[in-house]
Amino acid sequence: MTRPAYPNDLTDAEWNVLRPLLPPEAPVGRPRKWSLREILDGIFYLLRGGIAWRAMPHDFPPWQTIYHAV
Repeated sequence: MTRPAYPNDLTDAEWNVLRPLLPPEAPVGRPRKWSLREILDGIFYLLRGGIAWRAMPHDFPPWQTIYHAV
């Protein structure tokens, strides 16, 4: 990660449990700009903090990306 960790970020152990449950990257088309781990960390930050979508810190993916992932 290139940003400071937040208390609600996934641990490596949690990520290793969730990773096999998520869809793989498509073999064709545009590559992902944001990792699924970063998107999940953003979702957990939003849920734990009860903040507005547009109040997401700028070191997460854009709020629109996280919003559409939910």
